[in-house]
Amino acid sequence: MPVNPELLGRAFPPTAPYLVGREKVREFARAVFATDPQHDDPAAAVALGYADVVAPPTFAMVIQDFTLQQLLSEPDSGIVLERVVHAEQRFRYTRPIVAGDELSAVLTVTAIRAFGKGAMVTSEAEITDAGGDHVVTATSVLLVGGDE
Repeated sequence: MPVNPELLGRAFPPTAPYLVGREKVREFARAVFATDPQHDDPAAAVALGYADVVAPPTFAMVIQDFTLQQLLSEPDSGIVLERVVHAEQRFRYTRPIVAGDELSAVLTVTAIRAFGKGAMVTSEAEITDAGGDHVVTATSVLLVGGDE
């Protein structure tokens, strides 16, 4: 089944709130070799004006993943995980993610471009804090292969 063109413009329900933990930020920073002290040392982060350690920019993928799971589990999507390659990722920040943030996200499918038997599916996850303020928009492009 090809990617369902009716996905275009579809918005999914907000994800459950995700509480950003200090140790999760530290673990993620180690995993991506982000060695700046603001990612590990609360005093260094406070000296820069933050309430706690600052997550590396790609940490937003942790929250965006919940939204992508919604898309991938949509029964009428036509997206078969075994035929998906994560082709592109972008982030547009209003402010950094900091330990202690409670974040949720809403995913919207913003583009579907057919090619051959496959498609490129672009989605944007608007990630907001507990007060509803924008933190980051995470944009993903999934390359979905067609039937064999």
